[in-house]
Parts: sequence; structure tokens; C-alpha cells
Amino acid sequence: MSYDVEVKISLKKGMLNPEASTIEKALALLSFDVKNTQTINIIKFTIDADSVTEAEAQVDEMCQKLLCNPVIHDYEIVISEE
Repeated sequence: MSYDVEVKISLKKGMLNPEASTIEKALALLSFDVKNTQTINIIKFTIDADSVTEAEAQVDEMCQKLLCNPVIHDYEIVISEE
């Protein structure tokens, strides 16, 4: 069975995020008052697995080994049937 996967990756709380800081400063220069700006990466793909549980286990392993750095990143996995 095929499953659609969406992985949302963000920096853990307390980690410096220069991209978000730059966005916040640029918006301030444009007279927009924003605070606590965060950035995330979203990776979408389709995976074949026998069950949702197996798909989730495979995607979690992908995140641990390649898609993010678990030391500095948090990630959220969303899986739905194709």
C-alpha cells in the first residue's frame, strides 16, 4: 500500500535561527511588528509499506539517519493513505 508522507522539520527551542531573525528584522523595516518568528522545512513524498505503523517506523528512521539532525531539530510526521 502507498502512503503520502509529510515531514515538518524545525529547530528545537533555544537554538539560534539566523534565517528567522533575518526575516523578522526585514519585516520590522517594512513596519510589520512580528515576534517569535520560526522557520520550518517540509518534505513530502510517497512511500510503500504494509501498514501505517511500518510506514511511520521507516520515515522515523529516515529522519534519524538523513532528513534531520535529531540533536538540533524537532520533526513531525504526518502519514495518510494515498
